[in-house]
Amino acid sequence: MASRKINVGIIGTGWIGEIRAKVCANHPLVDSVHIAEIDPAKLARVGEETRAKTATTDYRELLRRDDIDAIFVCSTPETTHYPITKDCLLARKHTLLEKPMGLALQEADEMMTLAKKASLKFTIGYTQRFNPKYAYVKQSLLNGTLGRPVTALVSRNVSRSIGNKIGGRIRLSPAVMEATHDIDFILWCLEGTKPVRVYAQSVYRIMEQAHGVPDCQWIMVTMEDGTAFTIGAGWALPPGYPHFSTATLEFVGTEGALLIDDSHRDIVLNTMRGGMTLPLSTMPGEQVAHVYQGPMEAETIHFVEAVALDRAVLVTPEQARQVMEITLAADLSAECHQPVSLPLQT
Repeated sequence: MASRKINVGIIGTGWIGEIRAKVCANHPLVDSVHIAEIDPAKLARVGEETRAKTATTDYRELLRRDDIDAIFVCSTPETTHYPITKDCLLARKHTLLEKPMGLALQEADEMMTLAKKASLKFTIGYTQRFNPKYAYVKQSLLNGTLGRPVTALVSRNVSRSIGNKIGGRIRLSPAVMEATHDIDFILWCLEGTKPVRVYAQSVYRIMEQAHGVPDCQWIMVTMEDGTAFTIGAGWALPPGYPHFSTATLEFVGTEGALLIDDSHRDIVLNTMRGGMTLPLSTMPGEQVAHVYQGPMEAETIHFVEAVALDRAVLVTPEQARQVMEITLAADLSAECHQPVSLPLQT
């Protein structure tokens, strides 16, 4: 199918929205970028840096434009995800929504129905699927290298700057805001079988007094075929490189195992002023001169190309809903100290 240039809207130009806006502004399939941001100073700066065709403090102005094909919903707090995305889908815009998909399963179901009814591309920002190390695990399962899955473990910790950033705007757990990426990744690897049980435990030490949220959560998920995986996620690391993220991954199958270091300890910068830091270690990545380090550029381009070239999106809303169900079950399990069976009652 021949390609066509598209016009893209970005709602919310914070840390993530700004990255997406700049990637879109530099892509040959994007004719124009339109941004909505409630902070006037940020709106002016990002609008200028992305050569935005329009810049507004009211996202509804973007939805009224018939020439805008696709929207990235990057708004915060996360309570805005559902109402803004619902408006985008009702306006018949292809939509990428940052995680979490919603705060209740009914919200997810309604958005999925709207997208399907209007034949819209609707996807959720699970950036780690575009991390080459993680894609290698998926490939090794598909080509039979690892055999039949047995178990998996992902342990992720981020600096408390992330915990404070999220906790300062909304009371959501590490399961919903951090582990969600790794839950999505492992479920993607285990496609074809469904989760049936979740058990989780939380620890409160640092973030409780300021934000009322746990410092970390450990989540064990059992699949219907007996495979089990464990995800650990926390945001209590001492301050380091801005938004430092470190993860280790183990995936064991009947014929092989993959042990992956995504700890970001391979680049060390040592200065008189700042001491030792670990650059290029954020989860979404960042621009480095003429190249982009990290998975978010690839994910953003994937969605642009899905719309412009009429291709399927990698992350389906049905998959994102399943991740959401596990994170809700993890919070429930941690609260009641009991395993929680799936599916949850809606």
